[in-house]
Amino acid sequence: MAPEYAMEGLYSNKSDVFSFGVVLLEIITGRKNSGFHLSGMGLSLLSYAWQLWKEGKGLELMDPSLGDSCCPDEFLRCYHIGLLCVQEDAFDRPTMSSVIVMLRSESLSLRQPERPAFSVGRFANNQEIASGSSSSVNGLTASTTVPR
Repeated sequence: MAPEYAMEGLYSNKSDVFSFGVVLLEIITGRKNSGFHLSGMGLSLLSYAWQLWKEGKGLELMDPSLGDSCCPDEFLRCYHIGLLCVQEDAFDRPTMSSVIVMLRSESLSLRQPERPAFSVGRFANNQEIASGSSSSVNGLTASTTVPR
C-alpha cells in the first residue's frame, strides 16, 4: 500500500505504481513483502532490497528458481525499476506508462532510486536493529457490539 494512502488516505495513479513496484520486487526475488520481518533479514522486503542495492549486492536477492532463465542484467534492471516505483514521495515515482517504457527498452538509462517508503531501521550482520532497543508483543482484543 502506498504510504500516502496508508498515512493520509490520498490515492492517485502513483499509488498504483507503488503497488506495482512491490509486486515486481516480490516476483523477481521470490519473497513476499508481508511477513518478511519474520525471515530475520529485515523489517520489510523494501528495506532489505534497498540495503542490498546500496551495498551493490543486489544479485543476492535474485530468486534462485530463476536460475539460468534470467540473466543478471535483466534481473538488476527489474530490481532498479522496482525501487524507482516504491519511492517514498509519489512525485519521485515514474508513471505507469514510463515503467512500461523502462521495462521494454534496455538502452534507456534509469535515474538512481532514493530510499523507498517504509525502509526504517539499520542492518548489522544481516539482522535488523530497530530504532528502539527492545520489541514488544501487542495483544489483540476483540469487541462485539450488541444493540440495546
